[in-house]
Amino acid sequence: MALLWSRGSRLTLAVMVMELSVQTAAGVINPGQSGWLTAVIGVARPALTYGLAIYLVRSVAARSRSSLSVAPMPFGLAAVTAPVAAAVASLPWSLLSPELTGVVGMRQTVASLTGFAVGDLLGVLLVAPPLLWLGQSAQNRPENPVRLTLHHLRALVEGSLVLSVAIAASMLLEHIGLGVPAAPALLAVAWIGLRFGRTASWWAILIVAALVLPYTATDMPVADRLALHMSLASIVVVGYLAGSFADAQIRARKDVSRRDRMLFQAERLKTLRAMSVAVIHEISQPLSTLAIEAKHLHEITVSADPEIAKTAALIDRKAEALATLVRRLRRFGGRSVDEPSTLPVSALIDTVAALTSAETKAARVTLDVPAIDPDLAVVGQEIELAQAIVNLVRNAVQACDGHVSLFAHREDDQVVVTVANRCSDRTTPQPGMGVGALVARAIIEAHGGTLDRVSQPNGVTRATLALPSAGVVA
Repeated sequence: MALLWSRGSRLTLAVMVMELSVQTAAGVINPGQSGWLTAVIGVARPALTYGLAIYLVRSVAARSRSSLSVAPMPFGLAAVTAPVAAAVASLPWSLLSPELTGVVGMRQTVASLTGFAVGDLLGVLLVAPPLLWLGQSAQNRPENPVRLTLHHLRALVEGSLVLSVAIAASMLLEHIGLGVPAAPALLAVAWIGLRFGRTASWWAILIVAALVLPYTATDMPVADRLALHMSLASIVVVGYLAGSFADAQIRARKDVSRRDRMLFQAERLKTLRAMSVAVIHEISQPLSTLAIEAKHLHEITVSADPEIAKTAALIDRKAEALATLVRRLRRFGGRSVDEPSTLPVSALIDTVAALTSAETKAARVTLDVPAIDPDLAVVGQEIELAQAIVNLVRNAVQACDGHVSLFAHREDDQVVVTVANRCSDRTTPQPGMGVGALVARAIIEAHGGTLDRVSQPNGVTRATLALPSAGVVA
C-alpha cells in the first residue's frame, strides 16, 4: 500500500511479479502440483485489487473539487477501499470452492471475509502511514533538526496523562464485566491528534494497538475478536484524521501568514510602482531629446575624424538603447492591465530580457536567449505575461550557478516557454516554487495555460509554461 501510494499504481505488475517469485521460491506455488493456478490467482489478487483501488481513488480525487480531493481524504479513502476490495475479490472463490478455505455456509463466509478485510485494514492503517512519513522525511530533511523544548515536554505529559486515564477506564469497565469499550481510547487518541498533530496521535495509536492486539490473540469468541479489531480500526482512522487535521491547520495558519506578508509586499510594490512611473515620466522627455540629438551628432560626424565618429556612434547607440528601455518601462508600469491581443513570443521574450538585464548583470548571471521562431504567437495581456516570465527568470537567477536559459518553441497547438537553470552548490534548493511563481501561475492559468516546475537529478530545474498558440503572426 505504501509503495503503490507513493510511487503510483503503475508498479502493480512489479509487485505481483515479486509476490509470485517469493511464493514460488517458498514452495507455496508449485507448478507441478494440481491447483497451482488457483494458488497463483490467490497470490496475485491482493496486489491487483490494491493497485486498482489506488488508481480509482487517485483518479476520483484528481477530478473532484470537493473535500475528497483535500488531504488526508484520498489516502484515507484508499486505505479503507483497498482492503475491502481485496476481500470482495475473494468472495467468488469462497462461495464456489469452499474446500479451499474450509469455510462453509453464508454466515461463516461473511464472518471470514469481514475478518479478512478488518485485518488488512488494520495492517494498512498501522504500517502504511509511518512508512510514507519516513519516506517523505528522508526526501525532505529539515535544515534545522527538531529540538526537545518545554512545549514538547508539556505535550508529552498531557498526552501520556490523557491516554493513561482512557486505558485505565477501559480496564476498569472490562474488570467489572462491561466488556472492552472503545470510546475512552478513541476519545483520548482524537484529543491527542487534535492537540499535537499526527506524529503524537500515531504514538498513541501504536500504544493502544500494542495493548489490544495481544489480548485479541487469546482464546475468545470470533465475534468478540472481530468487534475488538473493528474498534481498533475505528481508533486508528479517527486518530489519523484528527492528527492530519491538526497538521493541516498549522499549514493553513502558515499559509495565511505568508499571504499576509505577500499582501504587505504587494502594497509596497504598488507604492514603488507609482513612484517609478512618475520618475520615468519625468526623464522620458529629456531622454528622447538626448537620443534625437545624439542621432543628429552621429550623422554630422560621419565624415569627421575617425575617433570622433566612433565616439558619436557609441553615444547614439547608448542613448537609443536607454530611450527604448525607458519606453518599455513606461509602458510596463504605466497601466495595470492592457487589452488582450496577439503577441509575438519573440517580442515578449525581448521585453523580459530587457527588464531583467540589470538584475542578471548584478548577480553575474548569463541569460541565454536563443533565437525564437518569429511566427510563434499567443493571445493575452502583454504586461501580465511579461510579469509572469520575469518572475520565473528572477527565481532562476536567485538559485542558479551563473547561467539561465530562456527559450520558447511550439508543441502541437501550444507555445511552450521554458526557464532552465542549474542549482548552485552554495544554495540549498527549497521546496515549493516561491511567491514569484505563485503570481506567475495565477497569470498563466488566467490565460488558459499551465505552469510546471521539474527538478532533474543532475541539478537542472525547469519552469515550463504552456499557452494556447495564436497561430502564425501576420
